[in-house]
Amino acid sequence: MSVVNLVTPQDICTFSLKAAGVLGVGQSALAEDFSDAFAALNAMLAIWNRNRWLIWHLIDAPLVSTGAISYTVGPGGNFNVPRPDRLEAAFFRQIVSSQPNYIDYPLTILQSREDYNLIALKNLVSWPTYIFYDAAFPLGNVYPWPVPQASIYELHLTLTDTLSGFTSYNQQINLPPEYFETLWTNLCVRLAAIYPGCSVSDATLALARHHLRRYAWRTLRFRCCRCRLV
Repeated sequence: MSVVNLVTPQDICTFSLKAAGVLGVGQSALAEDFSDAFAALNAMLAIWNRNRWLIWHLIDAPLVSTGAISYTVGPGGNFNVPRPDRLEAAFFRQIVSSQPNYIDYPLTILQSREDYNLIALKNLVSWPTYIFYDAAFPLGNVYPWPVPQASIYELHLTLTDTLSGFTSYNQQINLPPEYFETLWTNLCVRLAAIYPGCSVSDATLALARHHLRRYAWRTLRFRCCRCRLV
């Protein structure tokens, strides 16, 4: 078992409070300090969920077309997944008369409501080419166009996985090992805003920036490679 699987939010918060200078050697955090650090940790994860380059994994969300003009996306929706803020990619699959070799066709993502509004006949039923995602809350809505016929096609959305917030101090953290240092160094930076008197070292700041830039560069490099392939 990886060492990081034994780490809890309490460990992360304690380590960050020490590294930020809030706690001295041999000192224990007060309940209020733990509560503040825990809230800051969950708030940081919520923000990271909206940054593609901080998510290490993409998921595929499939749904057989019902002939509807739109489908809800989010917990309890037609696509029953955590509500995304955007689509990373999308395609549709012909599931009739193509077994066992299903054929997938990419969909072009319309990036704004204004682009979708330019479509004159939105309920046209035909071979889908485009897809628009409205990131409404609590459920988003996805609009394939032209509208795919019922039971013939299957829509597939490519979405970022979710960095779930923690519900207790002793919850086991199930993340790739490289996230441990990324968590505590960046939580240190946020604790500096809560405790103005604390001192975050230059080395900690450099580590926090390094890890975020490393994830960003990895995603940028992947997207550039994908563009060259296309």
